[in-house]
Amino acid sequence: MKDLDYNKIMVPNISGRYVTYDHINDFLNSLPDTFKVDVVGESVRKEPITCVTFGNGPNKILMWSQMHGNESTTTKAVIDLFSLLSNDAGDVSHISSSCTLKIIPILNPDGARDYTRFNANEVDLNRDAQDLSQPESLVLKKVFDDFKPNYCFNLHDQRTIFNVGETNKPATVSFLAPAFDQERNNSPSRMLSMQLIAAMNEEMQKEIPGQVGRYDDGFNANCVGDAFQMRETPTVLFESGHYPGDYNRNKTRALIFKSILKAIHVISKNSINDYTVTQYLSIPENGKQFVDILVINPDYKENKTTKTKIVPIHYKEVLHNGEILFEPQVHVFDKVPNEIFGHKTLNCNDENDLLYLKENGLMHLL
Repeated sequence: MKDLDYNKIMVPNISGRYVTYDHINDFLNSLPDTFKVDVVGESVRKEPITCVTFGNGPNKILMWSQMHGNESTTTKAVIDLFSLLSNDAGDVSHISSSCTLKIIPILNPDGARDYTRFNANEVDLNRDAQDLSQPESLVLKKVFDDFKPNYCFNLHDQRTIFNVGETNKPATVSFLAPAFDQERNNSPSRMLSMQLIAAMNEEMQKEIPGQVGRYDDGFNANCVGDAFQMRETPTVLFESGHYPGDYNRNKTRALIFKSILKAIHVISKNSINDYTVTQYLSIPENGKQFVDILVINPDYKENKTTKTKIVPIHYKEVLHNGEILFEPQVHVFDKVPNEIFGHKTLNCNDENDLLYLKENGLMHLL
């Protein structure tokens, strides 16, 4: 991976936060014969769900992205993975003989089109693992049952609120080895998930030191990752988070691509035992201490610019004419943390910061 030139691999015409099959179908249909592109089912609105298969090796890896329609960063990362594999760039020649990759780039086409977490029936597919009430859930289950993977990669985005531990570093990438029971015990499959994450974390620390978090491992049998872990299949949750100033998540896209590639290399070379559960547990858990804009006003009683000493502002992502707009609104914490961090901090006593608030239409939120 050290000789990999990501800029030559990244697919530039698939970009931005809004990604549907309209944006990726031409690319998928242009893949060489080394890939098998199949329609494996339909969404609620009868939109086709596509699955891409590469390789014929014994290590079977199943991945799916955009289970939540508004979480597209990992979709772009797997498109870049296809680009790498189709050009045979870098040290990937062994992958096709050692691994079989089966990847659903967009599991929830209707949610992707509407830019919403849910499917067209307003169901969260990641809470439907037991009921299997939705056609998209049945598609994933059938692919899983037919393929019988050795590993599963559950690919998601996470909100900008997450930090690493109690530090002021954003959780740009987070991982989780999902639990398989209420007590969050370890099992052979969960331990393999942890070891694989330890390998990816080692790689990420070279790129974003201190910006990798461990997602909450509270057990929920209705979550797909937990359900697959219950079936003794090592499953890894990927969460694409915020990199400073990168709201289109181009940097995170590259990091997720590199994480996936690292995991594939470890599996293909059977080097997973080079990594330990202890290394996984050393990754700090995610906190929820960030807002997009933190307005501070120590003299609020005198200058009356704000009603309180701090005003936390968070962006709401809104689909408008095929683009995602970031609309600021006052953030309400589920539980107010001891310390709040801002991806951008503005001080009402600073003339330039006050001008920014006025020019960006934020004064009414104060």
